[in-house]
Amino acid sequence: MSESYDWLLMILLGIIILLLIGYQLNRWLMSPEPDHLPGVPINERIPDHPAIALLEQEGYEVVGGKVKINLTFDTDERPIHSRLFIDYIASGENGELYLVKLARERLPVDWTGAGIRDRLMPFLLLYPECEGLLYVDTHAHSVHRLNMEWSDEEWAGNED
Repeated sequence: MSESYDWLLMILLGIIILLLIGYQLNRWLMSPEPDHLPGVPINERIPDHPAIALLEQEGYEVVGGKVKINLTFDTDERPIHSRLFIDYIASGENGELYLVKLARERLPVDWTGAGIRDRLMPFLLLYPECEGLLYVDTHAHSVHRLNMEWSDEEWAGNED
């Protein structure tokens, strides 16, 4: 009689273990994918700059200062380190967030599709939850607002 209880206990234990494994597997499969970066970083230290006044004139509020994003690229030979900088984080009238890049004389933006893609698209890809990117040129007293949309359409006269 004792052997039948042992087998019954083993079968019951096996069923419980299978149910636990199934539950954990289901939780793992149904969990949302983690973001590649955890939200837009806000640096509360905001150094003064003429771009802040220009952004405020355009209706934006600067809510964060310079942010450094460290990058590591694994290559066949060795890891290569680099970084990207976001100059400011600004908020629009409805609370939407914008990344802010300041114009640099030694790194001008070529205002073509390829130029914008090469110089500014990485920032838009890093934080897709942002409404866009504000490119501030203090010398020209201008603020360019950039958004990016995905499209499968082909255009005549394609640029790279």
